Amino acid sequence: MKIFEGKVALVTGGGSGIGRAVVETFVKEGAKVGVLERDEKKLEALNQLAGDIVAVQGDATTCLDNKRAVEQTVARFRRLDVLVTCVGVWDFNVALQDFPEEKIDDAFNEIFNVNVKSFIHSTKAALNELIKNEGSIVYTLSNSAFYPAGGGPLYVSSKFAVRGLVAEMAYELAPKVRVNGVAPGGTLTNLGGLRSLNQDMNLSNIPGIKELMQGGNPLQKVFIPEDHAWTYVYLSAKELSPGVTGVVINSDGGLGTRGIGKVAGLL
Repeated sequence: MKIFEGKVALVTGGGSGIGRAVVETFVKEGAKVGVLERDEKKLEALNQLAGDIVAVQGDATTCLDNKRAVEQTVARFRRLDVLVTCVGVWDFNVALQDFPEEKIDDAFNEIFNVNVKSFIHSTKAALNELIKNEGSIVYTLSNSAFYPAGGGPLYVSSKFAVRGLVAEMAYELAPKVRVNGVAPGGTLTNLGGLRSLNQDMNLSNIPGIKELMQGGNPLQKVFIPEDHAWTYVYLSAKELSPGVTGVVINSDGGLGTRGIGKVAGLL
């Protein structure tokens, strides 16, 4: 029997990157999946996937669109067991000393709306269904929720905020709903920048990004989205992790073991 046979998940930001890999893995494991995605082309691609998928166009930073995604998912599949939040934007490591002071307010609002407020809206919208079915929530964090230099002050602080959200929601929703997080290391995706800073680019376009990623973690891994998907499976499935809540799994190649002076161990 497949892990998610008879279960229903909703993935926000599931049209590309880690979110898309989670959707595909959940479907392969028998889940019926709702997806909230803003980009029309990504929605069209989702509709080409084999499996039971309902793709909803909308903005995860709004209460209304999250409610629509939950309502359409439940209307189609009759229940909701898992919420996974994967929406996000990056600040491309802009240091505070280089930040135009007149743009701080807009950039702060943009990144916290996407990286934090959207998670709260998604959780609120899905809450009643998840409580009813004793389900689970998995938030997407980042190595920047634990360590500096994975982004600038805006990105890092937004990811630390989600780390706090994991703890608070795990506390508030126990014993009915388990709440955990995945903190991926640098991953080759089309993670975009801030419109408020005119960052019209994505992470995978950075020159030399593969070499930077490989040299930055002890396992010398250049991660792709699929490398993290099974971590979401583990945390989502009560059959696999029934006693796990309030936990963040660091899927980052061992950044916490780098030590001082060198990245790798023997080599």
